[in-house]
Amino acid sequence: MAEVVYAEASRVYPGAHQVRAVDRLDLAVPDGEFLVLVGPSGSGKSTALRMLAGLEDVDEGAIRIGDREVTDLPPKDRDIAMVFQSYALYPHMTVADNMAFALRLRGMSKVDIATKVKDAAALLDLTKYLDRKPKALSGGQRQRVAMGRAIVREPSVFLMDEPLSNLDAKLRVETRANIAQLQQRLGTTTIYVTHDQVEAMTMGDRVAVLKDGVLQQIAAPRELYDRPENVFVAGFIGSPAMNLSTRPLTDTGVRLGDLEVPLSRSTLDAGLTSVTLGVRPEALRLAGPDDPGFALRVELVEELGADAYLHGKLETGDRIVVRVDGRTPPRLNESVHVALRDATEIHLFHPETGLRLEN
Repeated sequence: MAEVVYAEASRVYPGAHQVRAVDRLDLAVPDGEFLVLVGPSGSGKSTALRMLAGLEDVDEGAIRIGDREVTDLPPKDRDIAMVFQSYALYPHMTVADNMAFALRLRGMSKVDIATKVKDAAALLDLTKYLDRKPKALSGGQRQRVAMGRAIVREPSVFLMDEPLSNLDAKLRVETRANIAQLQQRLGTTTIYVTHDQVEAMTMGDRVAVLKDGVLQQIAAPRELYDRPENVFVAGFIGSPAMNLSTRPLTDTGVRLGDLEVPLSRSTLDAGLTSVTLGVRPEALRLAGPDDPGFALRVELVEELGADAYLHGKLETGDRIVVRVDGRTPPRLNESVHVALRDATEIHLFHPETGLRLEN
């Protein structure tokens, strides 16, 4: 086990228009932590992982694992184990042989190999499949074999690059819980890449959000949700996403329909003419016409059982989503009146920089 440090690490692809796939990444992952790198496609999260693995060059800065700088070391000398989206199992080998392959290359004795494979198989509930070949396994079982192959090596760091993308929704939920529990039991430093922010929020000790190769925020899942540092994080973290709307300032605050959201004097005196207002769907409620709020024509109803999500548009054209009781949701094209549950549940951002404003 070991701490992982990215020290102003960059990956720059040359060409007519230089692309900084990872731009001066400064990140420390303590020994034993489960860190999730999350972001949309093209955000640089997989590139950052591959830089740590030695599969991509580090053009600027450095990377350390434990007390060693590994920036220029080949992958085999970095003491890492990687689990890929594609499983990458040898189809002609049994489960046991797939798990044992790297140990054989090391020249480990047959007795020691058998012991390690047996222990890993028991940990992953694979004992009864050791004599089978990958084609006889389900997708979830194959992913567990890939995990077992990494575990037997006892690396300092586990690297996982979207390992659940090929699984169906139910199996993905089950497997991500198994991976999180397994990491807690092993205590191995783990860096996990995903584009699925729900996966990120439910698995990581901390979550690092990337956009265009730049680290936007790193924090515990709850802090990311409650205190996003900019508009991008606010809109990316949370499902459904936070409602964001740029609104003009009044003398005392900002208006949302006939609802006046009071703002602090420091915010009002900051020289801004507008702010970007953020409200999560669960911070809104259906209300009577006399409550301060705004009218919304329902354009879409997502019924999810206990909850339902209403989709509509404000008079500005901004789309908005409201969470309501799933047992009695309004009908499509119905007009409803929406109010704020609590004025403390709003988020404010600078309309140009997108950075969080404290109210």
